[in-house]
Amino acid sequence: QVQLVESGGGLVQPGGSLRLSCAASGSIISGGWYRQAPGKQRELVARILSSGGTVYADSVKGRFTLSRDNAKNTVDLQMNNMKPEDTAVYYCNVYLDIGRDLWGQGTQVTVSS
Repeated sequence: QVQLVESGGGLVQPGGSLRLSCAASGSIISGGWYRQAPGKQRELVARILSSGGTVYADSVKGRFTLSRDNAKNTVDLQMNNMKPEDTAVYYCNVYLDIGRDLWGQGTQVTVSS
Protein backbone atom coordinates (compact mmCIF):
# COMPACT_ATOMS: atom_id res chain seq x y z
CA GLN A 1 0.00 0.00 0.00
CA VAL A 2 1.41 3.36 -1.06
CA GLN A 3 1.44 5.86 1.76
CA LEU A 4 2.59 9.40 2.45
CA VAL A 5 2.80 10.59 6.04
CA GLU A 6 3.43 14.17 7.09
CA SER A 7 4.58 15.31 10.51
CA GLY A 8 5.59 18.53 12.17
CA GLY A 9 3.84 21.85 11.99
CA GLY A 10 2.15 23.79 14.76
CA LEU A 11 2.36 27.21 16.31
CA VAL A 12 5.60 29.21 16.40
CA GLN A 13 6.49 32.80 17.23
CA PRO A 14 7.94 35.12 14.59
CA GLY A 15 11.64 34.44 14.21
CA GLY A 16 11.22 30.86 15.39
CA SER A 17 11.79 27.55 13.64
CA LEU A 18 9.80 24.48 12.68
CA ARG A 19 10.59 21.30 10.81
CA LEU A 20 8.20 19.43 8.56
CA SER A 21 8.83 15.82 7.60
CA CYS A 22 7.27 13.75 4.84
CA ALA A 23 7.77 9.99 4.68
CA ALA A 24 6.84 7.95 1.63
CA SER A 25 6.42 4.20 1.28
CA GLY A 26 8.61 4.13 -1.81
CA SER A 27 11.61 5.71 -3.49
CA ILE A 28 11.17 9.41 -4.18
CA ILE A 29 12.12 10.66 -7.64
CA SER A 30 11.17 14.25 -6.89
CA GLY A 31 9.35 15.86 -4.00
CA GLY A 32 8.76 18.92 -1.97
CA TRP A 33 6.40 21.11 -0.03
CA TYR A 34 3.63 23.46 -1.05
CA ARG A 35 1.44 25.75 1.03
CA GLN A 36 -1.97 27.32 0.87
CA ALA A 37 -2.97 30.33 2.92
CA PRO A 38 -6.65 31.27 3.45
CA GLY A 39 -8.11 32.83 0.34
CA LYS A 40 -5.00 32.11 -1.73
CA GLN A 41 -3.95 29.52 -4.25
CA ARG A 42 -1.61 26.68 -3.35
CA GLU A 43 1.97 27.67 -4.08
CA LEU A 44 5.33 25.97 -4.28
CA VAL A 45 7.56 26.42 -1.25
CA ALA A 46 10.48 24.17 -2.21
CA ARG A 47 11.03 21.10 -4.33
CA ILE A 48 13.85 18.69 -5.10
CA LEU A 49 13.80 17.94 -8.80
CA SER A 50 14.50 14.62 -10.48
CA SER A 51 17.77 16.14 -11.66
CA GLY A 52 18.80 16.60 -8.04
CA GLY A 53 18.53 20.35 -8.02
CA THR A 54 16.32 22.23 -5.58
CA VAL A 55 14.04 25.17 -6.27
CA TYR A 56 12.70 27.58 -3.65
CA ALA A 57 10.05 30.25 -3.66
CA ASP A 58 11.68 33.68 -3.53
CA SER A 59 9.84 34.41 -0.29
CA VAL A 60 11.60 31.58 1.57
CA LYS A 61 15.10 31.67 0.08
CA GLY A 62 17.73 31.91 2.79
CA ARG A 63 15.26 30.90 5.50
CA PHE A 64 13.96 27.46 4.49
CA THR A 65 16.01 24.40 3.60
CA LEU A 66 14.70 21.29 1.88
CA SER A 67 16.50 17.98 2.31
CA ARG A 68 15.98 14.40 1.18
CA ASP A 69 17.02 11.14 2.80
CA ASN A 70 17.01 8.43 0.16
CA ALA A 71 17.53 5.66 2.72
CA LYS A 72 14.44 6.71 4.69
CA ASN A 73 12.39 7.94 1.70
CA THR A 74 11.79 11.27 3.38
CA VAL A 75 11.66 14.90 2.31
CA ASP A 76 12.09 17.39 5.15
CA LEU A 77 11.60 21.15 5.26
CA GLN A 78 13.54 23.11 7.87
CA MET A 79 11.96 26.51 8.38
CA ASN A 80 13.95 29.20 10.18
CA ASN A 81 13.36 32.88 10.90
CA MET A 82 9.69 32.37 10.28
CA LYS A 83 7.32 35.22 9.53
CA PRO A 84 3.56 35.66 9.99
CA GLU A 85 3.15 35.47 6.22
CA ASP A 86 4.43 31.87 6.38
CA THR A 87 1.16 30.92 8.04
CA ALA A 88 -0.61 28.36 5.86
CA VAL A 89 -1.51 24.72 5.47
CA TYR A 90 1.58 22.95 4.18
CA TYR A 91 1.31 19.97 1.86
CA CYS A 92 3.91 17.42 0.88
CA ASN A 93 3.99 16.17 -2.70
CA VAL A 94 6.17 13.37 -4.05
CA TYR A 95 6.59 11.49 -7.28
CA LEU A 96 7.64 7.90 -6.67
CA ASP A 97 9.71 5.55 -8.81
CA ILE A 98 6.59 3.43 -9.36
CA GLY A 99 4.97 6.28 -11.26
CA ARG A 100 2.69 7.51 -8.48
CA ASP A 101 2.16 11.17 -7.63
CA LEU A 102 1.06 11.59 -4.01
CA TRP A 103 -0.17 14.48 -1.87
CA GLY A 104 -0.17 14.55 1.90
CA GLN A 105 -3.19 15.47 3.98
CA GLY A 106 -1.74 18.86 4.94
CA THR A 107 -0.40 20.23 8.20
CA GLN A 108 -1.17 23.62 9.71
CA VAL A 109 1.67 26.04 10.35
CA THR A 110 0.86 29.22 12.26
CA VAL A 111 3.35 31.99 12.93
CA SER A 112 2.05 34.36 15.56
CA SER A 113 3.06 36.05 18.77
